[in-house]
Amino acid sequence: MDDLVEFLVARIMDDNHAYAYVAGVLGGEALLDSHLPMLDLIEQLAKNYKAMDPSDSRSVGLAYALRILGQSYAEHSAYQQEWRP
Repeated sequence: MDDLVEFLVARIMDDNHAYAYVAGVLGGEALLDSHLPMLDLIEQLAKNYKAMDPSDSRSVGLAYALRILGQSYAEHSAYQQEWRP
């Protein structure tokens, strides 16, 4: 699961850079306003999972949520099919 978390964090960083570029070049303020907060929330979930004790009863649900969120990057070359929920 740690590899999925690292993958998600890397994709979020890539997306943040891409959105910053779009905003700078194309003036996509609405895009930033709608997508960046969601990316921040997904990053926070990933960090919470990494910090969570595996015995925490919430870890199973959070792991499932991260698998669902990871599917949005299923076309990425580094995505692994075993991450599917």
